Amino acid sequence: MNHDASVALGALPEWSLRDLYPAPDSAALAADLEAARTAAVRFETRYSGRVLDLEGDALAAAIAEYEAMQDLTGRLLSYAFLRYAGNMSDPEAGRFQQTVREAINALSLKTLFFTLDINRIADSVLEGQLKGTVLARYSPWLRTVRAFRPHQLGDEAEKLLHEKQITGRGSWTRLFDETVAALRFQVRGEGLTSAAALHLLSSSDGAVRKQAAQEIGRVFGDNIRTFALITNTLAKDKEIEDRWRRYPRPISERNLANQVEDEVVDALLSAVRESFPRLSHRYYRLKARWFGVDRLDYWDRNAPLPEDSDRTIPWAEARSLVLDAYRAFSPPMAEIGARFFSQGWIDAPVRPGKSPGAFAHPTVPSAHPYILMNYQGKVRDVMTLAHELGHGVHQVLAGPQGALMADTPLTLAETASVFGEQLTFRALLAAETDPKRRRIMLATKVEDMLNTVVRQIAFCEFERRVHDERRQGELAADRIGEIWLGVQSESLGPALRCEDEYRYYWAYIPHFVHTPFYVYAYAFGDCLVNSLYAVYQRAPQGFAERYLDMLRAGGTRTHRELLAPFGLSAADPGFWSEGLGIIAGYIDLLEAEH
Repeated sequence: MNHDASVALGALPEWSLRDLYPAPDSAALAADLEAARTAAVRFETRYSGRVLDLEGDALAAAIAEYEAMQDLTGRLLSYAFLRYAGNMSDPEAGRFQQTVREAINALSLKTLFFTLDINRIADSVLEGQLKGTVLARYSPWLRTVRAFRPHQLGDEAEKLLHEKQITGRGSWTRLFDETVAALRFQVRGEGLTSAAALHLLSSSDGAVRKQAAQEIGRVFGDNIRTFALITNTLAKDKEIEDRWRRYPRPISERNLANQVEDEVVDALLSAVRESFPRLSHRYYRLKARWFGVDRLDYWDRNAPLPEDSDRTIPWAEARSLVLDAYRAFSPPMAEIGARFFSQGWIDAPVRPGKSPGAFAHPTVPSAHPYILMNYQGKVRDVMTLAHELGHGVHQVLAGPQGALMADTPLTLAETASVFGEQLTFRALLAAETDPKRRRIMLATKVEDMLNTVVRQIAFCEFERRVHDERRQGELAADRIGEIWLGVQSESLGPALRCEDEYRYYWAYIPHFVHTPFYVYAYAFGDCLVNSLYAVYQRAPQGFAERYLDMLRAGGTRTHRELLAPFGLSAADPGFWSEGLGIIAGYIDLLEAEH
């Protein structure tokens, strides 16, 4: 980032990881690593071979010990990961993270027997143990663990897969991350990171957008054999494990982990695909008319509208905008959000080697979450801040559920983040009195929603086709590019023109590598939030309290249980239609004003 841009943004915060550990070579970290080793050995000695004999209270005590170990090892892993994410180009940060992961992986082998044995307890026995004992507190976790019983392998196979993960999928993921972090894109005489280059696709200067877009395609194209190898290897690795575990489809394991039924996900995917013509196709046709052309070039998909001032929003203003919107909805929610700013829990500047994109990392309940961003002062960056802060607030509220039950399935984890975006957008729109500015804001919101719903479901379809074809043999890089272009054409519509270099854009999407089939969770969350917000508008009294209760539940309730107090059900065929109808309504307004 150049000097002028840095001045316009103001002072950007960088996180302090000292709340986890003072340094990689600190006595505190060494002591915790030794404590984790001692606890794992003690746990194995005490419980290996005895789990099926434990009565209700004794099993609850064992789970409490196991939970304490998860918190301790999670703290070590979180510190190593966050330090690495801050500079993936630093060999020492990469070496340290790998060392910690290998150490924790070795320890977790000693406790792997515990969940395997829990899955061997007969249903009738467990039901009896849950009655009138402290074990009932852990019933949601037991339900989650035991959902995977049909796919559990023998102990030796489970140990082998667990131990090889760090040299298998984990190593390929690291290769992807470090390769992307090392890439540089020459735009306007500067060597930019991928995050900075991708940011230019929303520049107000069409020539800059075009140059950045073509350079992104060129650089990823020059490295496409590496990305194709990573993709093929991980897809084959997943196919082998899915076959051994008897998952019927590549997406099945993700659905099970998300605690959402296959038919609910299928209904979402079908509803969004069927909506392509009335959502994305229609909007980009409208945007092309605003630009005075028949078809938009792909680098104009996220371009500001011609009359948009494209002003830079300083960090201090972004902070106020988001926290004020949160406070208007719920003062307690804003108070939690403010802690991220005041206590050094956010890392905002763009830096060479830093992880691109944004995330909120929950760490462990005994600590607190951290947010990583690459803030560059656009409205979309403000929305990203609102999004990640929503995750962070959710993680803080769910923390008291403990290390085993604080985490929320991905489908529900995106609820708080998208709701945070919605609150911020509605506040900005309500404060704007200029009709032209309101139209620009509405169009920007529509584009963000299309990116969250249509684009993510297109990503999911891309993954499905790649994984399905990979079962027949390795895919050439050109074939992966053909699948990408085909899916993009279907989802974006005829009003967008994709040049040849766009065939390489699949390579920068980290979710395909880190968490296969994660992406549909964004669309799930957006449609869910649209329905939730409609409930809020109809009956605001008491809604904020029920909403915060939903977030506090963490992973202790299913989506059916969480949505019931709001009168909503994701199994209802009309649920997705209502959520998608909100987007269509915004496009109706824009068409009426055109």
